[in-house]
Amino acid sequence: MAARAALRTTYARLLRHYRSHHSAPTPALVHTPHPYARAFGLVAVVLLGAWLGLLAVGSVRTPVGPMDTSMTLRPSLSGGTKINVSPLGALELDSHTAPIRLDVDVDQLDPVRSQALVQHPERITGLQDEITQDVADGTRELALRSCVAVVSGATALGLAVYRRPRRALAAGGLALALLAASGASAYATWNPKSVLEPRFSGLLSSAPSVVGNARSIVTEFDVYQKELARLVTNVTKLYDAASTLPTYQPDPGTMRVLHVSDIHLNPAAWEIIRSLVEQYRIDVIIDSGDTMDHGTAAENGFLDPISDLGAPYVWVRGNHDSRVTQRYLERLRNVHVLDGGRAVTVAGLRVAGTGDPQFTPDRSVAPAGDDAERAAGARLAAALGAEARAGRPVDIAVAHNPVAAQ
Repeated sequence: MAARAALRTTYARLLRHYRSHHSAPTPALVHTPHPYARAFGLVAVVLLGAWLGLLAVGSVRTPVGPMDTSMTLRPSLSGGTKINVSPLGALELDSHTAPIRLDVDVDQLDPVRSQALVQHPERITGLQDEITQDVADGTRELALRSCVAVVSGATALGLAVYRRPRRALAAGGLALALLAASGASAYATWNPKSVLEPRFSGLLSSAPSVVGNARSIVTEFDVYQKELARLVTNVTKLYDAASTLPTYQPDPGTMRVLHVSDIHLNPAAWEIIRSLVEQYRIDVIIDSGDTMDHGTAAENGFLDPISDLGAPYVWVRGNHDSRVTQRYLERLRNVHVLDGGRAVTVAGLRVAGTGDPQFTPDRSVAPAGDDAERAAGARLAAALGAEARAGRPVDIAVAHNPVAAQ
């Protein structure tokens, strides 16, 4: 009996040992993601895929009145509409509250449609209705394209991440639901009066002082309509003149020089110059003076943006620029001040110049007239001759006064 009991005990121990090593793991040992973690991961995939889809194909080009525009939806925390009018700046409207923003880029003014307005001025009366219809058509096309973009982007990214068609389709469906909810929120909070209170940036910051604010335009639309007709006429004439110019195709070695003069403390100057430098890939900027009005030290802060315009800045003194102005500019980075026939090589060009010998805002000094200008011009001519004899011929000579230049 004792032997039998010992045998049963041994057998039981062996059975427990076998089961402990060969049985399936208990559910407590199997790692399964938490439902919240899975949901968070799916939402992240949906948002990223939808955003990539909008970047890739979520944009439409549509005419709005005489302008060609591009419309795009972008993720946003506050919503609204942003209208970019490059290179003048932008204006923002609190048009709606939703996690999407409407970006409208004004690409160019179409000369054909502008010419039609000039030839048929009576059409300007219906321009507001035409623009409203164009915006509505563009928005509908944008909504359809955006649906395709977010569903495609989320589905494609879901398939790449999960490698399961059902999960990928779930990501696409969730993206469409989120876009629909955003659209419903935008529709529910739509504020048509936002166009009366736009926020301007860039050069457009001065727009209210130039053309009046939006409320005054609404109340005095007849006056605004006449000014709009004049603006369209002038811009169309500009396009017509430009269309007759010969096509210019510079070789890779062409130097692009931007000449500016008589800025006279205009605060819009630096934004215009910076935009031209970027648009036309300017190599060097030459300023032939009268950058200031009175040449006082208090005005010097106006000159600080020159260092960041994106191109070397060559400057000569005008009759409204003092020696104080000149000394301040000499200390600025990326600025070359020329005076007395001094020459420098900038961006591959040899430039010489002389400052204006007369400082007219100083009433205590009697102006010397053209004789002083001729003397300054003679000194510049002598400097040009010296440069040529030294084997450094000057490409460009700069003076402020036409008499000195002659």
